Amino acid sequence: MADPSSYRPKPGQIPDSPGVYKFRDEHRRVIYVGKAKSLRQRLANYFQPLASLHPRTATMVTTAASVEWTVVSTEVEALQLEYSWIKEFDPRFNVKYRDDKSYPYLAVTMNEEFPRVQVMRGHKKKGVRYFGPYAHAWAIRETVDLMLRVFPVRTCSAGVFRNAASAGRPCLLGYIGKCSAPCVARVTPEEHRELADDFCDFMAGRTGTYIRRLEKQMMIAAEDMEYEKAARLRDDIGALRRAMEKNAVVLADATDADLIALAEDELEAAVQIFHVRGGRVRGQRGWVTDKVEAVDTAGLVEHALQQLYGEESGDAVPKEVLVPALPEDADSVSAWLSGRRGSLVSLRVPQRGDKKDLMETVARNAQQALVLHKTKRASDLTTRSRALEEIAEALDLDSAPLRIECFDISHLQGEDVVASMVVFEDGLPRKSEYRRFQIKGFEGQDDVRSMHEVISRRFRRYLAEKDRTGEWVTPAEAETLTGAETSPGAEPLATGGTPAGADTPPGAESLIDAEAVPGGRAVPLGGEVPAEDAQDDGRPRRFAYPPQLVVVDGGQPQVAAARRALDELGIDDVAVCGLAKRLEEVWLPGEDDPVVLPRSSEGLYLLQRVRDTAHDFAIRYQRSKRTKRLRTSPLDSVPGLGESRKQALIKHFGSVKRLKQATIEQICEVPGFGRKTAEAVAVALAQAAPAAPAVNTATGEIMEDDGGATA
Repeated sequence: MADPSSYRPKPGQIPDSPGVYKFRDEHRRVIYVGKAKSLRQRLANYFQPLASLHPRTATMVTTAASVEWTVVSTEVEALQLEYSWIKEFDPRFNVKYRDDKSYPYLAVTMNEEFPRVQVMRGHKKKGVRYFGPYAHAWAIRETVDLMLRVFPVRTCSAGVFRNAASAGRPCLLGYIGKCSAPCVARVTPEEHRELADDFCDFMAGRTGTYIRRLEKQMMIAAEDMEYEKAARLRDDIGALRRAMEKNAVVLADATDADLIALAEDELEAAVQIFHVRGGRVRGQRGWVTDKVEAVDTAGLVEHALQQLYGEESGDAVPKEVLVPALPEDADSVSAWLSGRRGSLVSLRVPQRGDKKDLMETVARNAQQALVLHKTKRASDLTTRSRALEEIAEALDLDSAPLRIECFDISHLQGEDVVASMVVFEDGLPRKSEYRRFQIKGFEGQDDVRSMHEVISRRFRRYLAEKDRTGEWVTPAEAETLTGAETSPGAEPLATGGTPAGADTPPGAESLIDAEAVPGGRAVPLGGEVPAEDAQDDGRPRRFAYPPQLVVVDGGQPQVAAARRALDELGIDDVAVCGLAKRLEEVWLPGEDDPVVLPRSSEGLYLLQRVRDTAHDFAIRYQRSKRTKRLRTSPLDSVPGLGESRKQALIKHFGSVKRLKQATIEQICEVPGFGRKTAEAVAVALAQAAPAAPAVNTATGEIMEDDGGATA
């Protein structure tokens, strides 16, 4: 625990101007981000006597070890920079609203030649018009089904569209009149896009025009005694009205607004948002957060606005935002929202009338969401706490293992040997910490040796991170990091996991394994830190946090290998156990008999879940590698030969077999191939191993490769 006075800036050092500040801990990780109109006045509040601070603020300032700030010119810039830093650094003491689900949207892909109506989740794509979010996907499908009578827009996938176009027959929706069948050219691209535009206009709230137009057409058809057409138009009008009834009018004058309400207690807060477009509730969403910082209702509203509109622009930001309390600097927030929209946005608290009544409805939803969340979380917390306590008691640990890492090895008959590492914190999976490894130290099948290599590589990275962050490293650890120690009776490994004496690139012996982290970069040991790494950026570090418990998928041999790897690295404060699949027994290092947990034990269930998650993660990685290997072609090794020219070769010769039989002069006849490239193709095909013959599984007949093969 740090003393805030030890890092308090000197008097007069803090500027009296707007800005954003960051608190960092002893490892230079950013733990809190804030903004202020006056940095001097705001930061002075954090360095009062601890007894006068809010308990959460006191915890933050005693966890921190330094503070720094950035001066900006306006409060709007400070608001934008604060949001960017919170997204970038993910500080542990900042309030962060998290979606309780991935909400579905009704999307129209206007970026395609033939726009498609579909349900979409996740990140928004450019050129796609979104309506929602909706609480349930089935609500979207019901609405679309009603509207396709009037706006028969395409709803099929790209594959179905291509198949129908090649067959010359539309799908069922085309036959029953719920699709205009652009796949078979019943309508032109321009006519279909006009239908999609009308669909979007109707969903955007401009409904009266289409209802009146259809009613006029129905009356004309009736006067002309075209009763079947009039009946069809009558049914279309009924379908549109039923679709409109699903979103009843709540605000007059076709209002576009978002209503935000909060329900909170001392520990948590729930926020609910109603999206009103054209006077109708078009969508609803909600979040729940832990109040990890001392914040009032106005502060929670500001955080919610940042979360909701931080990455939105244009019409996604409504003209009016109604909130239960205005943020501290409401003018700056309103200016920021106006900048996101591109026009004026009104931010206010409703005082009377329909808007206040609707705000009360939103607030009731927020209160119910908070109660439901607390009920679920209490149950979850109780169960997870009991599971961790049972594991600690069964394994004779000093405390509950709040961070558990599990490792598993996967291969197919000794090929494509890979490993996985999954992380559970507080009994819940932390997917951002998952890692996967390729086994590099040897060839073939040896699960025990593979487990030793993976554990060694993972904890070498941990020791390296300790060294980089300035934590104390023992001489034994330093010796281990430089590769002085090797496992007894095993082939010495370089720090990258390559056998000593094997062919490695120059300088590879001094690199920590970077492949273990997808997209990771190797870091030199025993020398200077690169210039770009000299200044710590405060982001969470890979492999920087040790687990209290390592679980391996296997029995005594795998557990012994994991324990030996930790002992060789001088790590004695991490417990190890293994979970064998056959009888679900828990094995400990050096023990002849397993620990048997009751089948109804929450601790056993948690260990099984951790083990199964690691197993699935490893299998997915192994399958992806095998699939990628099987899809490789001898032509892949030819430099400068892209996919288009590969296909040109196959199209010209008909198959890979005939291409192999071709001469260099014949390859040169293919457009785009000179003699040098043709020679490279011939050499690559000559060096490739012969493919196994294809066999007809029904008759057992060996089939000749006369055609149809692809590169």
